[in-house]
Amino acid sequence: MSRIAYVNKAYVPHGQAAVHIEDRGYQFADGVYEVVTVFKGALIDEEPHLDRLDRSLNELEMAWPVARSALKVILRQVVRQNHLINGVVYFQVTRGVASRQFEYPKDIKSSLVVTAKHMRELVHGPDKNGISVVTLPDLRWQRCDIKTTGLLASCMTKQRAKESGFNDAWMIDRDGFITEGTSNNAWIVTHDDELITRDISNALLNGITRRRILKIAESQGLNIIERAFTPQEAKKAREAFISSASSFVKPVTKIDDCVLGNGQIGSLSEALSNGFLDFLENS
Repeated sequence: MSRIAYVNKAYVPHGQAAVHIEDRGYQFADGVYEVVTVFKGALIDEEPHLDRLDRSLNELEMAWPVARSALKVILRQVVRQNHLINGVVYFQVTRGVASRQFEYPKDIKSSLVVTAKHMRELVHGPDKNGISVVTLPDLRWQRCDIKTTGLLASCMTKQRAKESGFNDAWMIDRDGFITEGTSNNAWIVTHDDELITRDISNALLNGITRRRILKIAESQGLNIIERAFTPQEAKKAREAFISSASSFVKPVTKIDDCVLGNGQIGSLSEALSNGFLDFLENS
């Protein structure tokens, strides 16, 4: 089945999708994006994703490429034309096409690209074995709260983690605290049953899945604390996990050379994972 993409008012075969060489997204990474989970054909937490897109565009003084209502129609068309049942839909807005200059050009139209990806194994039971992460310096800029397409530092960090034999990295700021993973938020569970994730600031992205997990944790009566934590504290934790639109709740069972617990998913992480799967089923 041929994949279909949306590029600036046209639905085209994925292999033929293209933007102009002077699109500022290509020249400067002058753009933002969102990734929305699709489960049983439905867009999960669509409104919070669109709210965050609106915030990112406002922070960069960038115009919406189409009206919000029109974007919702486009997203559904891409899902439908790709016969997407389970997977993700990706949409990206850039400032548009203009002669290469650093300052923002005037009177150009933002560009919009939308693609879809099938993920047949997207939803299954809680991951029992989890992943390993290595702690590495956070090389990114000072506005990580904006979901921009400028992901080179994260790519470099993920590559270093893979070359070191780890699945991912948890990035460390200059004060010695964990910010987040290369494309996910970081969580730990203490031996006192405290669920800890870093509080929101310009240092990290306020993940939509992160927000959903906080709601699920609250409904389960968990003791939630939003604050920074160090690698040393994480290695002493009872459990750890990451969250994102495609991983949901994925346990972290090894940090650097330290194995957490028995090397498998912990009970609280498993309860949150099951809670998230219940949320998907009822969305």
